Amino acid sequence: MEPFSDPFLEPGVLVRHPTRPDWGVGQVQSVAGRKVTVNFEDAGKQTIDAAVVRLEFVGEDPRD
Repeated sequence: MEPFSDPFLEPGVLVRHPTRPDWGVGQVQSVAGRKVTVNFEDAGKQTIDAAVVRLEFVGEDPRD
């Protein structure tokens, strides 16, 4: 299995969790392989498996 990589997920990018809108906007803190640490307004720091959850960019999605 190849490691997951999303070149658009990098520290400083603003995102939302697709199934947890109550978490608010989050800022990516770090990316280590498929593990993305995001600091959300209303949920604090969360570690997301980016191979399972496709985080939504705030604004235009550069992947589209």
